[in-house]
Amino acid sequence: MKLKLFGFVVGLMATFIILLFLYTNTLVRKNYLQVGKISDSSHLAEVCDLIMTGKEIFLDENIPVTPLRNITCQQYLMQNHYIMEPLSRDEAEFPLAYVMAIHKDFDTFERLFRAIYTPQNLYCVHVDEKASAAFTDAVGKLLSCFPNAFVASKRESVVYAGISRLQADLNCLQDLVASKVPWKYAINTCGQDFPLKTNREIVLYLKGFKGKNITPGGLPPPQITRRTKYMHLEQRYYFFSFMLWTWVRKMPPPHSLTIYFGSAYVALTREFANFVLKDQRAIDLLEWSKDTYSPDEHFWVTLNTIPASRITFLELEAFNPKPSWILQRDEPDLGNSRFQ
Repeated sequence: MKLKLFGFVVGLMATFIILLFLYTNTLVRKNYLQVGKISDSSHLAEVCDLIMTGKEIFLDENIPVTPLRNITCQQYLMQNHYIMEPLSRDEAEFPLAYVMAIHKDFDTFERLFRAIYTPQNLYCVHVDEKASAAFTDAVGKLLSCFPNAFVASKRESVVYAGISRLQADLNCLQDLVASKVPWKYAINTCGQDFPLKTNREIVLYLKGFKGKNITPGGLPPPQITRRTKYMHLEQRYYFFSFMLWTWVRKMPPPHSLTIYFGSAYVALTREFANFVLKDQRAIDLLEWSKDTYSPDEHFWVTLNTIPASRITFLELEAFNPKPSWILQRDEPDLGNSRFQ
């Protein structure tokens, strides 16, 4: 009798454990999302919901996990499933150029690069001059596998919110306009970005602007005007760098320009890029901006309001310093300025 009772209890416990395991496994499976399977922006809401509720996100095999160390470039491209031909006619006929300013976290950059890479686009990567030799070498080795990607010909030692951050983008822009690739828009990013749209979605979005630049901004609020009203100087030391605020008043902007403020992250047509690099007003504004705070947040948008440049521009909207039309940015980004 006792033996039968013992067997019954053991069987009951085994059944309970099996059911509990199946139930728990079902719950856990619902908490995971194979991020690597996301092929368009329609699934991003699901990802955000998982993050907001504290659930885990499973990175499947489509995320680049095979490092470029002891394998060839061809093996690396195949194992990490890079896109090696245009996926649509729209994309093939509308190549983009990317300016990518980075200074750390190679794995993060590698994932960003893979996410936005297509063979018809062009990629200029500015590596901060202060970056470690190992980081710089890793970036160079990765880009050597792609004929349409390269490190900027001139590098800057970037100071947060200084002119060097803007100059880093301009160095890449100079390289991009010298290219024979017929790119339509240049988009600047930092190392903490990640795309919210596929390349085709970005292309269709930009086509809708019919040759206009995207430089969101407007007249600055009172607390921002100090950034161009007084001198701010880059300070570089062995272990750190920063912007020194002073009470020295600056001269008025050149050519009686009205200074607008907006996003440091923009989408620029090739025609406007040439204007920025060659027009005397743009050159003089850059020189005047060298002792301002976060000049990349007034340089693009101010130049884009000059009607005589013959460059059509996006009508200024309500002041919005953090556009999210293409990219998701993690904060903070020590290579770029933010409104404080």
